[in-house]
Amino acid sequence: MVSLLHYQPFKGLYLTYELFSTVFLRVPAWILTAIPKSWRPRARWTIGRSVKLKLTRHMVAITKRVGPLRQRPNHLAITSGLDVNGVWIPPIPELIKDELELWANVSHVSSIQIPGYWQHKKGSTIDVAAPPMPGEKVVYALHGGGYTALSAHPSDPTAAITRGLLQHVDSVHRVFSCEYRLSSGDGLEAQNPFPAALLDALAGYVYLVRTVGLDPLDIIVEGDSAGGNLALALTRYLVEHPNSDLPATPGALILLSAWADLSPQVASPNSSWLDNAKSDYIGLVDEEGLVRSIRSFLGPHGLGAADANPMISPASRNPAMNAHFKGFPRTFIAAGGAEVFYDMLCSLKEKMVSDLGEGDGVRPEDGKVHWHCPPDATHDWVALPYHEPERSDTLREIASWIAAT
Repeated sequence: MVSLLHYQPFKGLYLTYELFSTVFLRVPAWILTAIPKSWRPRARWTIGRSVKLKLTRHMVAITKRVGPLRQRPNHLAITSGLDVNGVWIPPIPELIKDELELWANVSHVSSIQIPGYWQHKKGSTIDVAAPPMPGEKVVYALHGGGYTALSAHPSDPTAAITRGLLQHVDSVHRVFSCEYRLSSGDGLEAQNPFPAALLDALAGYVYLVRTVGLDPLDIIVEGDSAGGNLALALTRYLVEHPNSDLPATPGALILLSAWADLSPQVASPNSSWLDNAKSDYIGLVDEEGLVRSIRSFLGPHGLGAADANPMISPASRNPAMNAHFKGFPRTFIAAGGAEVFYDMLCSLKEKMVSDLGEGDGVRPEDGKVHWHCPPDATHDWVALPYHEPERSDTLREIASWIAAT
């Protein structure tokens, strides 16, 4: 049921109250309580980072109560703006086959036309959607947001990741982002449930290969949070359906705080869901909102699909989960030591290393999985400009990893 706080004038009055109470009451209190190091979420954090984490957590809670603070772009239209390069991605109904077609029929979703956005390196003279330059690598970005929020548009907070990649990676001159459909509702009434986002991500990948002319080996698929889950599902579908008119698998995969297990998480002692609850801005802070996002995404498939479907929860330790990673490309996994997803990311790493080996994947005999884990990083820290030095250190490590090929 939608709260009255989603509507004016109630929304405006509530946000005014939150603004003044946060500036004049909460922030001073947060500063005072962060002076003793033992009271900070992490003793090594500065007072500033401690306060910014609490502010981020509070902003997340506010948007859960009142909805987005501004109208966000979505899959229905290309939203224009300064230096915004939007294009339409054509549908690919002929490539939706086998189990993906079955899941789509259950959810009553099909492949449709959706927007995509190009971002170019500062000073670039490449035309929008131009054929690739010799040796050019292109990042295909899939944004986070729990499958129910945020956007691929360059104005979205997650675009801080793509801007960072363009700034730090010399061989990457442009990034393409897919405006996949977001889920809402619940059960049979859910809008755009699984596999709608996967259909859209696949259409964007096919667009890069067929329309732009990129060699799949020159495409680096990047996903943060839920986008990391989507990147894994897209890659899995390509790996498991060779010789079916689909493009080959991408040359590399970058997973940033990937939401790799949507099954119920156990907040037991020594689990990251409990240990890192105070140092992250998601998780037990809004457990109800997290479950709501999962229900919206799974729709008619039900919560049981998160326990057994490798397209949904590849990192799950449930014995019913049979998720292998043979055939996957070289992969960069970034996990924050202070995030609630830490345990599931360790599980993902173990599974991928078991099939692919650990290493930079530069030579055939090398392992393909590169693990990067700053001990004090929160969830999706590469999207948080204030999260330094971890953010820049991670982007530089990604740049070195890409350059190694």
